[in-house]
Amino acid sequence: MTRTDGRRPDEKRPVSIVTGYLPWAEGSAMIDLGGTQVLCAVTVENRLPTFLRGTGSGWVTAEYGMLPRSTMERTDREAARGRQGGRTQEIQRLVGRSLRAITNLDILGERTFTVDCDVLKADGGTRTASITGAYVALHQAMQTLVENGTYASIPMSTAVAATSAGIVEGAAMLDLCYEEDAGASVDFNFVMTGDGRFVEVQGTAEDQPFSRAEMDELFALAEKGIKELLEIQQQALA
Repeated sequence: MTRTDGRRPDEKRPVSIVTGYLPWAEGSAMIDLGGTQVLCAVTVENRLPTFLRGTGSGWVTAEYGMLPRSTMERTDREAARGRQGGRTQEIQRLVGRSLRAITNLDILGERTFTVDCDVLKADGGTRTASITGAYVALHQAMQTLVENGTYASIPMSTAVAATSAGIVEGAAMLDLCYEEDAGASVDFNFVMTGDGRFVEVQGTAEDQPFSRAEMDELFALAEKGIKELLEIQQQALA
């Protein structure tokens, strides 16, 4: 089956990651994933959430937002509404969990690493692009602290990346664009570490329930796609 953009069902969209995009951030990365573009920037501060003060442990957290014209029609700024939407809260918690899963918080010291993920263009996969780009930005920030003598080595156990997969018109597909995502009967997001373990799997049937065989096929597609993303991350950090 040929997709609307000409890709094979098991082919991800073109990906590029540019590191050091913001000169003032401790770490930053611009990730382009097909028609989706997310700017990820890390800030390191010598402070902690109240529940961690005095523990000696550090913290990694994330914030996520979409520019008003990152979408086809203008999206109101959440600051203007006076509150964050549920989707925003869900995504930024997912990004934070994904990064903490591969970070040794116990040796960070009393520091908070905040990763801002700002969507400049949205064409599906903004949460998966945010996770994939956020890892690169965080790794860059950690490397800066190694170079200035704060850490002896980068306090991360492995890498982490994410992708989507779904069933569209009866066919399993990797890395859905917006049009495919909107028409998918089954939609999954996968977050996987560099050593092949999963941080989170989100899956929903929008129409008919899916079978175990269909889920296994989506798992295989996602694993293939994330392995390719992990290689791209390493190339960007080289």
